[in-house]
Amino acid sequence: MQTILNDILQDIDAFIAARIKSWFAGDGGFSENGLVVHFGEEDLHTPLGHFFRHNEIAETEQTLLLLALAPHLQPDFYDRVIAAALPQAGDFPQLGGTRGKNFRGFLPTGETVLFLLAGEDMEKRVEVQHLFSEDHLFAKKRILWLEDVPEGEPRMSGRIILSQEYVELFTTGKVAAPRFSLTFPAQRIETELEWDDLVLHPDTLQQIRELEIWIKHGDTLMDDWGMRRKLKPGYRALFHGPPGTGKTLTASLLGKYTGKDVYRIDLSMVVSKYIGETEKNLANLFAKAENKDWVLFFDEADALFGKRTNVRDAHDKYANQEVSYLLQRVELYDGLVILATNFKSNIDDAFSRRFQSIIYFPVPGFDERLALWRKAFPKKVKLAGDINLSSLAQRYEITGGEIINIVQYACLRALDRHDEQILFSDLYEGIKKEFQKEGRILR
Repeated sequence: MQTILNDILQDIDAFIAARIKSWFAGDGGFSENGLVVHFGEEDLHTPLGHFFRHNEIAETEQTLLLLALAPHLQPDFYDRVIAAALPQAGDFPQLGGTRGKNFRGFLPTGETVLFLLAGEDMEKRVEVQHLFSEDHLFAKKRILWLEDVPEGEPRMSGRIILSQEYVELFTTGKVAAPRFSLTFPAQRIETELEWDDLVLHPDTLQQIRELEIWIKHGDTLMDDWGMRRKLKPGYRALFHGPPGTGKTLTASLLGKYTGKDVYRIDLSMVVSKYIGETEKNLANLFAKAENKDWVLFFDEADALFGKRTNVRDAHDKYANQEVSYLLQRVELYDGLVILATNFKSNIDDAFSRRFQSIIYFPVPGFDERLALWRKAFPKKVKLAGDINLSSLAQRYEITGGEIINIVQYACLRALDRHDEQILFSDLYEGIKKEFQKEGRILR
């Protein structure tokens, strides 16, 4: 891999030198020969080659990607090549280029690509500019784009930005999971549990199975069966019900059994009191998720998806704009979006009409509670003879999350006694603690 990348840099070096030489030789229009960096047959087995082949990337597009990749491989690459190729020192505006805030080397701009691939050939320049259009694969998949420029300046003077994810893919063969940060306020959630560990009401479970079917066969429906013209992209589901009823676990299991990453969005970091910042945060989030086939899980979605207010002041106006913007972004996302809330009534009706599935997670009934109690204990612990799980399930109307908390508390008490037996008092104290959290009275 390292050898191939070095060979690519040498080819780009020769290509740029030839273009500059051609310019000073008076061949400003450029001939069609030598307008691309040729990617050899032996290079097709690399991550870069596989990407070119899989996406049917033409040679001119390949050259653009390689020109954008070069400074990520060698920081001084362009400065060395230009210094060696120019007959004398001085400014050469036709070549474009800029310097970064932290990066001190030459960074190619759209003008750099126009010079190298089109020269003064106006028809060719227009053709090259199309590589940066919004309907091109590079923009659609957020692979490569031009940085915005100040108002009034030529668009092609913007720096070429190659997505860091694709830099990693082309150089290492894999893409690291994004880190939780202010620019990406989401965390990947996983579970070691199985479908059999999920205890839900039969009606809820049936609806979850239907959702799983869409995840598995949605692409076939949209593309092979031609429904993309008639249906909006993606799928939107609302999970509603009390805390601890299995909403987050269900989202994790859907991802686990369909091979998709599930990211839980931290809405406390998305919503901002500053005008325009919430939309900006959402734009960054969806841009990162686009074309990744991720499941986006908005927990406690009331914070952003709640009912819109009557406009009384500027703050209300912008709050409603944030909701409208989010509604638009969710509808355009070509994947599964799950909103979770404790109360369905809190969700704006404009959102509710756009969900393909609205799934209720009720407090478990007796049968579900008994199953949850039976599944909750570690295999190596023993229950004292006076513990009757059926009686506990009958007497205490609690959720699966609360049962897990109670069992954890009881197990820790047993461990502190150097005992492998759970006592009734352990469970009773755990139940009392859960009731106290909610301000309920234990009878």
